[in-house]
Amino acid sequence: MSAIRVLIFLILTIATGCRQTSIESALKKFNRETVPYIKVSEIIPKQKSFIMDAREEEEFKVSHIPGAHWVGYSTFEIESLEQLLPKDTSIVIYCSVGVRSEDIGERLLDRGFTDVRNLYGGIFEWKNRGGLVVDSLGNNTENVHAYSKYWGHLLTKANKVY
Repeated sequence: MSAIRVLIFLILTIATGCRQTSIESALKKFNRETVPYIKVSEIIPKQKSFIMDAREEEEFKVSHIPGAHWVGYSTFEIESLEQLLPKDTSIVIYCSVGVRSEDIGERLLDRGFTDVRNLYGGIFEWKNRGGLVVDSLGNNTENVHAYSKYWGHLLTKANKVY
């Protein structure tokens, strides 16, 4: 093997070796479990939780869980939520797999919100388990923004959009 081929092989081996093999392993690696999880199977249709999407607006426009409210991640403003919601509101927050939503959930808990839960596996787990998602017009879609190719392999039951 030439030196270039060996280098390419090593880079590819390292890159694929660092990839998370499951949503569970990703959450164990990146989350501290400071925000209680709620599993997809525990969400009751028409429940009275305020569902928040902590992904970027571009991701939300591709698809989101029906009834979810976009709050963003990099542009999240907790002050607007404090004016809108009582502190005891039941909140379910999600992102792609549950890492960014844990960050936003921590901020909510720190500001006195008392019933905040992080959707385990985020919209990826939601869709992988057969949950419906809608586009920006409210139409059912099979498309989900996969965030990046690093994370996208964890989304197995949707059309990936990058």
